Amino acid sequence: MTGRDDPAPDALMLFDGVCHLCDGVVRTVLRLDRQGVIRFTSVQSPFGRRLAIAHGLDPDAPESFLFFDSGRPLRKTAAVAALLRRLPAPWRHVAWIERLPRALTDRAYDWIAANRYQIFGKSDHCHVPAPEQRARFLLD
Repeated sequence: MTGRDDPAPDALMLFDGVCHLCDGVVRTVLRLDRQGVIRFTSVQSPFGRRLAIAHGLDPDAPESFLFFDSGRPLRKTAAVAALLRRLPAPWRHVAWIERLPRALTDRAYDWIAANRYQIFGKSDHCHVPAPEQRARFLLD
């Protein structure tokens, strides 16, 4: 695993910490990834803001999450598929979504992302991870 100072992070998910959908995804990944391979940083954290800006994502209005796969920042369908490949079976097998027409899957992703607060809700603050999960969250 690489650290937060590594210019090429691996298995790192940059997510919107106030989005209920995003928070639900993080909680699900925490539950499924028992090996603790995937790490997290919210776009609202200092480290997350720096990562977002460095990779062309507006930290104040993120339209996507980023998933770093062997140092490559991925968005939308590519990010979802890379994240799924890191999870245990049967979840890793759902990564086949990247074989669907990208124009279609990215358009569906964009619609969900644009409407996520209205559909799923939004918090006033980021979720605080449980003590046993804190090491997987990079904040500063």
